[in-house]
Amino acid sequence: MTAKILTIAQQKGGAGKTTVVAQLATTYASQKKNVALVDIDPQASLTSWFAERKRTLGDDNRIVLSSVGGWRLKNELDRLKQDFDVILVDAPPHAETEANIAIRYADLLVIPVQPSPMDVWATAPTFKQAKKEKTQAIVLLNRIPPRGKLLEKIKGMLEEDERPMLKSTLGNRVAFAASMIDGLGVVESEKRSAAAVEIKALAKEIWNT
Repeated sequence: MTAKILTIAQQKGGAGKTTVVAQLATTYASQKKNVALVDIDPQASLTSWFAERKRTLGDDNRIVLSSVGGWRLKNELDRLKQDFDVILVDAPPHAETEANIAIRYADLLVIPVQPSPMDVWATAPTFKQAKKEKTQAIVLLNRIPPRGKLLEKIKGMLEEDERPMLKSTLGNRVAFAASMIDGLGVVESEKRSAAAVEIKALAKEIWNT
């Protein structure tokens, strides 16, 4: 078994990075994939979510968490690759050693972007690092409002900057945040919701990218 390594990174805070990691993890786990999480963000929000998950589910959980960072990160990724189907890395917002390693060894770098020009501008250093590490990078449009012209303008900015985008997007839905409170994902807490449909489509597209 050799895992697919997915690093989720964005230099701008508040882009929903950890929520994306947790929602993808629970979606892949619901598909009977063995999932490992690596939390190298100093805020440790993913670690907090995982603690709630353990309280909610106990041992009934296909997801494991590693918080190894620094120079040990590469060895940890090599170890996890042998035992898991997918590894999701929650990278820190700043260009630190761990973030660079996580980008270097990723099969795909996913960059969450909210529909704001600040988020678009903030992708530049992350794409630059991905290019340096020869890692495929792609934008995920996250927290998309239900209507309005802003989204098209943001897409236009990304296209002008030649930033590849996933076709799948995630809406600005309460269900995503609500599920996180108990350490769950929407595929577990609201299986028939629009949010669950969106995250399953995203997980499939990322898996096939």
